[in-house]
Amino acid sequence: CKILRCNSEYVAATLHLRGPGRGAAFCTALRSYSLCTRRTARTCRGDLAFHSAVHGIEDLMIQNNCSKEGPTAPPRPRAPAPNARGFESLDVCDYERSFLYKHGRPPGFQHCAAFGDPHIRTFHHDFHTCRVEGSWPLLDNDYLFVQATSSPVAKGSNATVTSKLTIIFKNMKECIDQKVYQAELDNVPAAFQDGSVNGGRRPGGSSLVIWERSPGRHVEIRAGYIGTTIAVRQAGRQLSFSIRAADEVARAFTEEQDLQLCVAGCPRSQRLSRSPHGRGRVPAETARALCRERLPVEDVYFQSCVFDVVTSGDANFTMAAHGALEDARLFLPDAEKLHIFQ
Repeated sequence: CKILRCNSEYVAATLHLRGPGRGAAFCTALRSYSLCTRRTARTCRGDLAFHSAVHGIEDLMIQNNCSKEGPTAPPRPRAPAPNARGFESLDVCDYERSFLYKHGRPPGFQHCAAFGDPHIRTFHHDFHTCRVEGSWPLLDNDYLFVQATSSPVAKGSNATVTSKLTIIFKNMKECIDQKVYQAELDNVPAAFQDGSVNGGRRPGGSSLVIWERSPGRHVEIRAGYIGTTIAVRQAGRQLSFSIRAADEVARAFTEEQDLQLCVAGCPRSQRLSRSPHGRGRVPAETARALCRERLPVEDVYFQSCVFDVVTSGDANFTMAAHGALEDARLFLPDAEKLHIFQ
């Protein structure tokens, strides 16, 4: 079965195609992909990757209004592989491309966020407001370790905010050296702890990079070798964390690594109600009006914003909830799950 060759030819033909003007060339590539699968159908009859590719082509042709009749491209000449592993060795540090090559479809993704007092949106779309004072792991798997350190939002308050984030990108053979990123209040650097801005001198070092979105306030870390993107922001006196992680990466942990806020949320003993009791530092109606300016949909992001402004008296918390919502809009694979209502 030569379905992997069909997949790699399709990837090579479409890799440079972007934006609304790609139409005709994209349809030509899809028809070529379809022709390649038909030529290998007899030997691939029982292969799951083959059937996945066939269904994927049909869906893409419908989505892009491609006609089944039309020009196809001649097969691209294959460059000689530098070693026995060929394509895989060339693209081991490009997770999405190599996944598409192996499986005939793009990878799935999951989203987690921690912001405000802090509120946790887990990979499974659960939403908790947590007390969690001290240091707690957001992620602890084979590829990443992320720890959030929290402190009280105000004297005498049960609510806490994230004041420090530590992110460890674990050593990965051909791709990157181990890299540590650390952010604290008023210090959100656009570099790793060692001063570098990428994954080091290994062949795939450029598959891990830091981008500064807003000086001292917002950085984005792209880890292409594991198909993962992380955003770190500071709004007012708190830090926030958002991640889009490939399914395979999010699930790469053992039973011993059972405490991960992104996976299971915060422990029941550490959860707070988002309906603050007693006297807040700002009247609830004032907080609602402030939050409504940035968050017109009254979902959990809005509820969290109201809770944070009432508890802290700091209107900057509206920016924290708004930033988390914007990250979710970018990172969530399923747009219909953007808003959570509880």
